[in-house]
Amino acid sequence: QVQLVESGGGLVQAGGSLRLSCSASGSINSIRAMAWYRQAPGEQRELVARVTNGGSLIYEDYVKGRFTISRDNAKGTVYLQMNSLKPEDTAVYYCNAVSAWRDYWGQGTQVTVSS
Repeated sequence: QVQLVESGGGLVQAGGSLRLSCSASGSINSIRAMAWYRQAPGEQRELVARVTNGGSLIYEDYVKGRFTISRDNAKGTVYLQMNSLKPEDTAVYYCNAVSAWRDYWGQGTQVTVSS
């Protein structure tokens, strides 16, 4: 079992920055990749960025160049540095971990970007 806890969300003005953190506990060695997803009001949950154990990175096109995902594999911690935030980035951001058996999700952290 893997438990994920996000932190770092909040209210920020357009153009500002936030850094989200996700701490994993439990069967950390079972994790093969970690990712950030987000879900805006009235929208489907979407992938923001993903990092694998081997260091491969995937970014959603709309955040490429503004957001950076990083991970400490040994600690099971993943970060999302968000710069140049836009109002359309407003969403609940969820941490995701992929194992050989299933996906795990955090409780989410709210990011609100004011105009």
